[in-house]
Amino acid sequence: MLSQTIKLYDNRDDVTLTTYVLADSPEMLNGQKRPAVLVVPGGAYLNCSDREAEPVALRFAAMGYHAFVLRYSTYFQGVGTFPPPKDMPVNPNSLYPAPLRDMGKAFLTIRAHADEWLVDVDKIAICGFSAGGHNCGMYAVYWNDPVLSEHFGVAPELFKPAAAILGYAVLDYHLMFGGNPDPFARELGDAADIAYFGTKTPTKEELDISSVTLHVSKHTPPTFLWATAADALVPAENSTRMATALAAAGVPFEIHVFESGGHGLSLANQATAGSLLEFDADAEQWIDLAGRWLKKRLVLPIPAQPAWLLALEAAQQGGEAPRRSQSQTALVVQWGHRVGRDDARRADAARF
Repeated sequence: MLSQTIKLYDNRDDVTLTTYVLADSPEMLNGQKRPAVLVVPGGAYLNCSDREAEPVALRFAAMGYHAFVLRYSTYFQGVGTFPPPKDMPVNPNSLYPAPLRDMGKAFLTIRAHADEWLVDVDKIAICGFSAGGHNCGMYAVYWNDPVLSEHFGVAPELFKPAAAILGYAVLDYHLMFGGNPDPFARELGDAADIAYFGTKTPTKEELDISSVTLHVSKHTPPTFLWATAADALVPAENSTRMATALAAAGVPFEIHVFESGGHGLSLANQATAGSLLEFDADAEQWIDLAGRWLKKRLVLPIPAQPAWLLALEAAQQGGEAPRRSQSQTALVVQWGHRVGRDDARRADAARF
């Protein structure tokens, strides 16, 4: 695996793309390009959570996808503390549309290295959580908007995502201003609004622009949604409204709302838990469900037969087979034994 962290801008240390590029092998894809998943952590636009970054990327890598983690523009630029201070001046670096454009920059960077990393650029999915889920949602509905193409001076098609996975994401900002009774939730919401909008009281127009559910169209990629009904910070209605919008636009989607589990579960197991509050046996299923869903869209170019078997068949037909490694020879032997067993079973079955 090639793992490296790349600065997306020369003058910014906080906006980075970390690669988890699977090594090529003649025993697997043998030089063919793989699909990829771009993981976008949450953190209320104040920071990017480590819990929603590398551990998630490694799960997707274990499914056979290249994975990348984007650390995008946030208020504290990767060095802030939590909880946020009450007095927060505006930070122009974290304001919309900077986080969205960081997504576009990540896509262009992956495309620029596609031949080197063997990435299938037509099969790049995005996966985000909480505020990162909002950023992914925004990208899913704005990827073909001039806010990206005109800013970077390239064709909109270069930004197109193949699929989106949105976990406990903020998808309708109007829902987030309903007067949450939890003081902590209100304070965190105020800090997040200053980070993203530059004010605790954004206008209706600003809320409309940043409410993903209002911009879903036929160009929105297929989407996997998951949330928990017990989430007191980002209500599950964000996801159900998004599902309704996707259905109205005719966009393929899948949604799972688990009964229990608070906000910020990530993988909901010991791989990402910072406390026992971040475990949930039911919600933990989301990553496997998302993996099965992704297989419908990010199909790996796996041949019907392995190279060693084709070489064996060529040798049996009189051609000269190339040298096999010890491991490949073992596989040939195993395959031969299996064929022999299968023939014996068929012979037994024919007697009855």
